[in-house]
Amino acid sequence: MLDNNIKTQLKAYFEKIVSPIVLTATLDDSPKSAEMLELLNEVAEQSEKVTVVTNGQAKKIPSFTVGKAGEEARISFAGLPMGHEMTSFILAILQASGYPPKVEQDIIERIRGIEGKLHFQTFISLSCHNCPDVVQALNLMAALNPNVEHEMIDGALFQDLVDQHQIMAVPTVILNDAVFGQGRTTVEEIIAKLDTNSPEKDAAKLNAKDDFDMLIVGGGPAGASAAIYAARKGIRTGILAERFGGQVMDTLGIENFISVQETEGPKLVQALEQHVKSYEVDIMNLQRANALRKTDGGLEVELANGAVLRSKSVVISTGARWREMNVPGEQEYRNKGVAYCPHCDGPLFKGKRVAVIGGGNSGVEAAIDLAGIVSHVTLIEFDSKLRADAVLQAKLASLSNVSVIKSALTKEVLGDGSKVNGLMYQDRTNNTDHKIELEGIFVQIGLLPNTDWLKGTLDLSKHGEVIVDAKGETSLPGVFAAGDCTTVPYKQIIIAMGEGAKASLGAFDYLIRSSVPETEKTAVAA
Repeated sequence: MLDNNIKTQLKAYFEKIVSPIVLTATLDDSPKSAEMLELLNEVAEQSEKVTVVTNGQAKKIPSFTVGKAGEEARISFAGLPMGHEMTSFILAILQASGYPPKVEQDIIERIRGIEGKLHFQTFISLSCHNCPDVVQALNLMAALNPNVEHEMIDGALFQDLVDQHQIMAVPTVILNDAVFGQGRTTVEEIIAKLDTNSPEKDAAKLNAKDDFDMLIVGGGPAGASAAIYAARKGIRTGILAERFGGQVMDTLGIENFISVQETEGPKLVQALEQHVKSYEVDIMNLQRANALRKTDGGLEVELANGAVLRSKSVVISTGARWREMNVPGEQEYRNKGVAYCPHCDGPLFKGKRVAVIGGGNSGVEAAIDLAGIVSHVTLIEFDSKLRADAVLQAKLASLSNVSVIKSALTKEVLGDGSKVNGLMYQDRTNNTDHKIELEGIFVQIGLLPNTDWLKGTLDLSKHGEVIVDAKGETSLPGVFAAGDCTTVPYKQIIIAMGEGAKASLGAFDYLIRSSVPETEKTAVAA
């Protein structure tokens, strides 16, 4: 099951195991159980400190636990942790053995301070690139705190549980039998959600910070690039991010990032974060900006938790978010059949009927991917023709379980109160309404800039983008902008990085010029 290269890597990783580990499997005569046993045995063969036993009494079959020898296991895997989840499995072994995790000491102390019994379950799909972050975060908490238990559940393998809990999106986290959260979540976010006093604590810490020379708002490619360029100038630099990595975290395959033939969004974000952290940059993650103000002392950014950060210059790089259909039923059935990531949530709709909204590249690619999983895909396009590349349209046309409806206006998402069961659209050629019976709707109609908080402060385009000049400067002196939130065309990662560097250099040039007293400027001009 594991090739020689992976086995060699595992031998190296397992040299870090601190205490002996026992993998306890609960199996039956099914092929999946045989696969699981084969996987566990091959993993155990790479270290004398890992043992496999098959006397598990878990309710879910096949499944296994990861625990330190002599202690009750608190980490479980219901399903084979292959693909993206293999890393979660290996980290679980290391961390359960006592190997120190690569997280800040403050986070470790907050995890160990959690009281009360917490039983987490995370429903995942093996094709989901956001799921491992959640699984690894909760496994870490279980490894560090005896009060915490965590179980990864492969939704494709345990379809009855998916139906029972009405799981329509992954990752979905269940805490003590109630839905705790959905979507990519970091360990910091989980702890903050458990700690009801977290916003007040964060605000106090942020208010106490000294003024920055350059404050970057947004932690995507543009923001990371801006932070690196600023820090290299030796100035006090801070980066404020609602979610470090931004939209790239939701991107699966990246094949046009020059010099990197192929990578994935989460991998690129991890590299970006490591690069930023190699400089003296104050990273303030999980923080949302609410307002920007010009004061006599410089610039202020007010946060959602009430804190205020001060800086001599600001670079806005807040990126964009998925555009919504804005039709009745969309919000009601979000994550209950309405989805925005076909790679993540597609496996949950195996054998079912779905629709894809949007005929651009992302929409057609989604329809192609889903066609291999679901029973039927209906692609709905507002325009009279598809806008995707010709090669994608040709591939779409070759699929027998895909229908394309053009000149169609989506009007309403239908459901039974708990999940999606249909969609209403209007034929724009004759204004007649039609109903499609289905179980899932994947929205792929582009992005919206995250600039609502800047309205009335900066000049924005009719599309809500920040208007910038050739240096990335905005209508407010000292404020620059870069990336997908600006008027710069072609929303690409590599362009965002270049624009981030440019805006940072522009802001630094502003700092140099604004630091010269007016008397000296007059003397030079004379």
